[in-house]
Amino acid sequence: MSQVQDYPSSLSDPTSRKLGTFSYLPPMTDDELRRQVEYIIEKGWNPAIEHSEPENAHMYFWYMWKLPMFGETDVDRVLAEAEACHKAHPNNHVRLIGYDNYAQSQGAAMTVYRATPR
Repeated sequence: MSQVQDYPSSLSDPTSRKLGTFSYLPPMTDDELRRQVEYIIEKGWNPAIEHSEPENAHMYFWYMWKLPMFGETDVDRVLAEAEACHKAHPNNHVRLIGYDNYAQSQGAAMTVYRATPR
């Protein structure tokens, strides 16, 4: 049996916190992120961008960046919105959501930019 790795984190250290499943993996490359957006679009899910301060990232509700991109099929446009959100809020984490209309829930959620350290 393999060893289970411990990921120490604490409320007092926002940089130590994990933000979902993908945060336990190395950061995604641009190509890997593009493939995730392609997957969200192929599933027919609506992309949306959210952001939050690192100290509040453990909360359920993040700030919505504009409205969800209902029916968007252009991967570059989704990536551009995520980048625009990051540039507008460099001290916040930015995540990409894929809303599944049929399940009435998130089909995917991943942090695509971590806050720029102060």
